[in-house]
Amino acid sequence: MDTKVRDDVVQFIISNYLFGDTGRVPADGDSLMEGGVIDSTGILELIEFLESHFGIEVSESETVPQNLDTIANLTQFVTAKKTVEELSA
Repeated sequence: MDTKVRDDVVQFIISNYLFGDTGRVPADGDSLMEGGVIDSTGILELIEFLESHFGIEVSESETVPQNLDTIANLTQFVTAKKTVEELSA
C-alpha cells in the first residue's frame, strides 16, 4: 500500500468530513458511506480531490464502492491509476 497516498486521503477525510476529529477516522477497511463519514455529495468532492491532488482522471464507470468506499480501496485505486497513467505517459 502506498503510504503517502493513504496519508493524503486520510488527511483529506479528516479535514473535510470529520472536521479535524482524528478520533473518528475509520479503519482502512471500514465503509465510509455505511459509517456515515461521507454521503453522495461527499463522493463528488472526494473525486474532485483525487483528480486534482493526484493528477488522475476518475471515469464514471470507476465511481463504485470497490474503488471509493474505504480508505484501503481508495489507496489501492489511486496507486493503480497513477501507475497506469505514468506507464502510458
